[in-house]
Amino acid sequence: MSEKAPALPFSSYQKFVVIIIALLQFTIVLDFMILSPLGDILMKALSMTTKQFGSVVSAYAFSAGISGFLAAGFADKYDRKKLLLFFYVGFIAGTLFCGLANTYESLLVARILTGIFGGVIGSISMAIITDIFSLQQRGRVMSFVQMAFAGSQILGIPIGLLLADKFSWHATFFMVVILAIVIGAAIVLKLQPLTEHLKLQTNSNPLQHLWGTIKKRDYRTGYLATAMLSMGGFMLMPFTSAFIVNNVHIAQSELPIIFLFTGISSIIIMPVIGKLSDKIDKFKLFAIGSIVACVMIVIYTNLTPVPIWQVIIVNVILFMGIMSRMVPATALNSAIPDMSDRGAYMSVNSSLQQVAGGLAAVFAGLVVVQTTKTGPIEHFDTLGYVMVGFILICLYLVYRVSELLKKREATKTN
Repeated sequence: MSEKAPALPFSSYQKFVVIIIALLQFTIVLDFMILSPLGDILMKALSMTTKQFGSVVSAYAFSAGISGFLAAGFADKYDRKKLLLFFYVGFIAGTLFCGLANTYESLLVARILTGIFGGVIGSISMAIITDIFSLQQRGRVMSFVQMAFAGSQILGIPIGLLLADKFSWHATFFMVVILAIVIGAAIVLKLQPLTEHLKLQTNSNPLQHLWGTIKKRDYRTGYLATAMLSMGGFMLMPFTSAFIVNNVHIAQSELPIIFLFTGISSIIIMPVIGKLSDKIDKFKLFAIGSIVACVMIVIYTNLTPVPIWQVIIVNVILFMGIMSRMVPATALNSAIPDMSDRGAYMSVNSSLQQVAGGLAAVFAGLVVVQTTKTGPIEHFDTLGYVMVGFILICLYLVYRVSELLKKREATKTN
C-alpha cells in the first residue's frame, strides 16, 4: 500500500495463468457484452420492447447473482480447478442454447441458464489470481485480465457483428461456444490443481462458512463498493448501440469500427494502468478515473448527431476513465479476504456485482423509451446523471477500502 511498491516479476507458470484466465474472461465478457451491440438487431428480430430487452440482459445478471451467492459456501471446499471446469462447461452449454433460441421467451431462459454457470466463473478466477499472485503483482494481473474487455471490443464484438450481418445473430453465440471449448481444453491440460486453501478449512458446513463470510464488517465494506461499482458500470451498457444508431445516427454497419478503435485504445492503455496501479496509490488512480468517467458520461449521454470520429474519441476517453476505475478497485478488493475465505468472499462479491448490474439494467429499461423500432432512445441523458451519482458514492466506498487495507498493513508492520 506504499507509494512505490517493487514490481515483482512473473514466473513462466504465472504468465500461463494470466493468459488462460484472460482468455477465459474474454469468452465470459464477450458473451455478456455482445448483447449490447446486438441490442438493436435483437429488438427488431424478436420484436422486443426496451423493457423486454432489459429483462434479457438482467436475466443473466440475476441468475448469476443467485448462483454465486448459493455457491459461496462451497467455493472454498473444493479444488478451484475442478470448480472452474464444472461451471465453465455449464456456461458453454448455456451459450449454445442462446444460439439456438428463436423467441424472446427462449432467449430469456437461455440467458438465465448461462448466468447460473457463468456468474460464478469470475469469482473463482479472482480466487485463483489471489492464491497465485501477491498484491504487488495484482495490478498488472488485473490489467491483463481486464484486457479481455478490450479484446472483446477489438475482435469479439466486431467479428460477432459481422457474423450477425452475414449470417444471423445466432452465429455470434456459436462463435463463443467454439472458442470456449478450446480454452476449456487448455485448462484441463495445463492448469495445476489449487488446493492450498483446503488446509485452512474448518469442519463448518457450507452455510456456516457463508454466514461467517457475510457477517465480517471489513468484508461488507468491500461488498458495498463492488455493488456501487457495478451499478454505475452497467446502467448505460444495454442501450448504447440503440442510442448510437437511433439518436446519433451512426449506421449499424459502422458500429464495429467504434468498438474496434475503443478496443485498440484499451489494449494500449490497460498495461499502463496496470503498472501505475502497482506503483502508485491505487485509490488515487481510482479517483482520477472516476472524475474522467463522470465528465465523459455526461458528454456521451447528451450526444446529438455527429460524425463517427467524434463518437470514437468520446468512447475512447470514456473507457479510459472506466478502466482506470476497474483495475485499482478490483486489486484493492482482492486484498480484503483472508486466504481461507477467498473463494466464498469472491463468490458473494461476484453475486452482488451481478445482482447490482441486473438491477441497473432493469432500471435502465424502465427509464429509457423507444416508441417505434427506429425511433430515438428517450431519457438516455437521465441515465447518465444517475450513473454519475453512483460513481461518486462508489468513490467514497473505495476510499474506505483503501484506508482499511492501509491500517491492516500498518498493524502487520508494527
